[in-house]
Amino acid sequence: MAKFVLVHGAFQGGWVYARVARKLREAGHDVYTPTLTGLGERSHLADRAINLDTHIQDVVNVFKYEDITDAILCGHSYGGLVITGVAHEIGERIRTLFYLDAYAPADGQSLVDITGAETALAFLAQAGQCDGMIPPIPAALFNVNEADAAWVDRMSGPQPLATFVQGVRAGVDSAPVANRTYVFASDNGGDWFVETYARLKDAPRWKVHAIPCGHSIMLDRPEDLAALLLAETTH
Repeated sequence: MAKFVLVHGAFQGGWVYARVARKLREAGHDVYTPTLTGLGERSHLADRAINLDTHIQDVVNVFKYEDITDAILCGHSYGGLVITGVAHEIGERIRTLFYLDAYAPADGQSLVDITGAETALAFLAQAGQCDGMIPPIPAALFNVNEADAAWVDRMSGPQPLATFVQGVRAGVDSAPVANRTYVFASDNGGDWFVETYARLKDAPRWKVHAIPCGHSIMLDRPEDLAALLLAETTH
């Protein structure tokens, strides 16, 4: 029996992983889908003071209080920054870092460092009008499948700007976890992860896959994602 910790991306919550979690549990594994502070069912805690450190601590505490070891830790999109930070805190508890169409930051990088000045200015402008929060990005811009797009928009909530501007203390290259996997959604609606995919696809320490679907792989291709996650149990 393996243990999976699945970390969602910006604006969403643990709800986004329900289909994949069900498949992993049916295969006999333990699955945790924590919702980061201020999002999803924890949206009543939303506050502009929440930053990347808050979300890293959210996940570290799941490991601590659920006594999780030898876990496959998956992070989607913004969640890639979160799992990178978690790996530097408790790398000895992690079997595999699994980046799901996600940011894989270098030392000190934040989400806005990676996305560039134009995106950073847009986020700053939005946050200035919304008390430090960034409104959800429409699902259509991430090429979420049509059957789920309206539901995703209803379920998504604002993200604190501070989570996007705070950088990780140390990046993925020095993370003390031997196994690393990257999954690229080649039809994700943008070019946010093209450079990351190009950088990692031939890197010797990485297993890299590409799936032709929208950014929310767990919704567009849950069977394929579950199969890739289950493959990590053979290490």
